[in-house]
Amino acid sequence: MPELVNRQVLLAARPEGAPKDSDFNLVESPVPRPGDGQVLCRNIHLSLDPYMRGRMSAAKSYAKPVEIGQVMEGGAISQVATSNLADFRPGDIVFGYTGWQDYALSDGRGLRKVDPALAPISTALGVLGMPGMTAYTGLLNIGQPKEGETLVVAAASGAVGSVVGQIGKIKGCRVVGVAGSPEKCRFVVEELGFDACLNHRDADFAEQLEMACTEGIDIYYENVGGAVFEAVLPLFNSFARMPVCGLIAQYNVTELPPGPNQVPLLMRAVLTKRLNVRGFIVWDFAEQEAEFVDRVSGWIREGRIKYREDFVDGLENAPKAFQGLLQGHNFGKLVVRVSPDPTQ
Repeated sequence: MPELVNRQVLLAARPEGAPKDSDFNLVESPVPRPGDGQVLCRNIHLSLDPYMRGRMSAAKSYAKPVEIGQVMEGGAISQVATSNLADFRPGDIVFGYTGWQDYALSDGRGLRKVDPALAPISTALGVLGMPGMTAYTGLLNIGQPKEGETLVVAAASGAVGSVVGQIGKIKGCRVVGVAGSPEKCRFVVEELGFDACLNHRDADFAEQLEMACTEGIDIYYENVGGAVFEAVLPLFNSFARMPVCGLIAQYNVTELPPGPNQVPLLMRAVLTKRLNVRGFIVWDFAEQEAEFVDRVSGWIREGRIKYREDFVDGLENAPKAFQGLLQGHNFGKLVVRVSPDPTQ
């Protein structure tokens, strides 16, 4: 019987600007065997997320970078193939940061079981996973939405923004989304139920935003940065809140943008309008994970939250799909099908 092969996507070089094909290296090696206190996981679905761009950089951040020659970091839904741990049995469906590869060893730390009866297992990477929890905790803890307020959501058709806006509607807000194409804007309004959605690529985007937010902006959920934030800033109401979970428009930049210094304008608004601007990482609210899964899964069953997934087939296509993610090419939560889903 031929020996099973483990394909792995390694970080080959640190990108300068946007990642390119040569920054990744697809290699093959024998499938590892679990030792005492280990399990062998076969990856099924791999999540691709904007934060991974930061892991490719050596710049100091909230987490260690991936080293050159190491497997690219990433969360995945896997099936336990072999287990030497009492808490996990062969066949269990689990989530863990097992990386861009076919198979991975784990000592069980950071590995949690996924209930296939709750929802399709891929949702544990999106609406019921890290992106959904980012939306839930950031909006409710920092945004603190109140009925009748205006909430503006960047990247509104994406894995985080789509959930933010729908929770905002549940909480009684008027929700204005921002997306990158007419198709995405139609989806956000017609399928997700936002009150409006604007294409940030339109030349008159700032004017459109002002017209859509005649009562000003009470909450701006930021995960993009750049021109979208510049259009939002003048429209903030007093005591507005801005949760910041990402700045995807800036992840590939190699130098500061040209033009006037906007910092004084921002700081004046922070002072005079008493803005609450807070960056956060989802695991700042780790103790709310069970609450999040219970509440959002209930809203999904009730039809109050909808989601969209964008699947790419084959581990070998992960690098190209990731490059597209940073340019907004995906439509919904981006997931790589690494191997067949045994629950379907």
